[in-house]
Amino acid sequence: MCAGSVGGMKAWILDESPGSYRFGEIADPEPGPDDVRVRVIASALNHMDLWVTRGQPRPALPHVPGCDVAGVVDAVGAQVTAWSPGDEVVVNPAVIPIEHVVTYGIDAPAQRGLEIVGEQRWGGHAELVVVPQRNVVARPADRSWAECAAFPLATLTAYRMLRRARLRAGERVLIVGIGGGVSTAALALARQMGAVVDVTSRDEAKRRRALDLGAERALDSNEDWPGGADVVVESVGPATWERSVRALRPGGRLVVCGGTSGQKVELDLPRLFFKQIEVIGSTMGSYPEFADVVQLVGQGLPVLVDTELPIAAYGEALDRLAAGEQMGKIVLHH
Repeated sequence: MCAGSVGGMKAWILDESPGSYRFGEIADPEPGPDDVRVRVIASALNHMDLWVTRGQPRPALPHVPGCDVAGVVDAVGAQVTAWSPGDEVVVNPAVIPIEHVVTYGIDAPAQRGLEIVGEQRWGGHAELVVVPQRNVVARPADRSWAECAAFPLATLTAYRMLRRARLRAGERVLIVGIGGGVSTAALALARQMGAVVDVTSRDEAKRRRALDLGAERALDSNEDWPGGADVVVESVGPATWERSVRALRPGGRLVVCGGTSGQKVELDLPRLFFKQIEVIGSTMGSYPEFADVVQLVGQGLPVLVDTELPIAAYGEALDRLAAGEQMGKIVLHH
């Protein structure tokens, strides 16, 4: 696609929430003084693409989805000196107020004011996207456009989860529901950190693929799981919560970033305090953590791309995501 036209840019647009997307024309986003505008080359899907259509959350409307973006700088604001049109970049989807960055540092994502590209802000399933200049980084060398679009949100989320869970080399980590972007990124990162990795899935093909990617054990989600995990990585929620807690060793840590099966779980308090386990919440990541992730990707961290489709096939991509068929990230080429 070309960069924006006189009438506006082409984009997938959500006019109502709950609602469904349409492909059409919308006004070009204009960069402010500290902003960079990126012409999108590739974007990737996340569960947020589905959640905003259900009003969970309800974004400001009209809305353009797409949390993950890689592309070429199209225009810059008057105060931008580090970037120029033509630069190849990846967008950090976690936009954190600069005052929180200064005050809270690596813990800034826990403060109010965090905005996510494709949720509170217009996203990348469009010709153009605008973000603060601090939210673009140089495209890692020797990685494809699809890989560059696939890693930002999921790998950043997984990296912060494992950091907050204090995962160490030699520990055993259980990753629940292998297949999505966060879980496959967690597998790659945990392996890179020297951990022993177990995964769960209802899908036999996904379990086999996880073993090929370095998991030691791939467990059926419909069966009981062995205990002894130092860390459990949870993003499924109610459907797996009880077994995830039971899988922890005494003193183990469960880290959770979301709940694709629902928002509420029950927690057995005696099990919590007698086993002395920790339950740790985690969301997105800080600017230093994103810099770490970009460095790891530049050094060859595996980035698993499930499917590559043209932007016109967004509906097909959403169906695949909703059905949970993917193993890795679904990427759209523009």
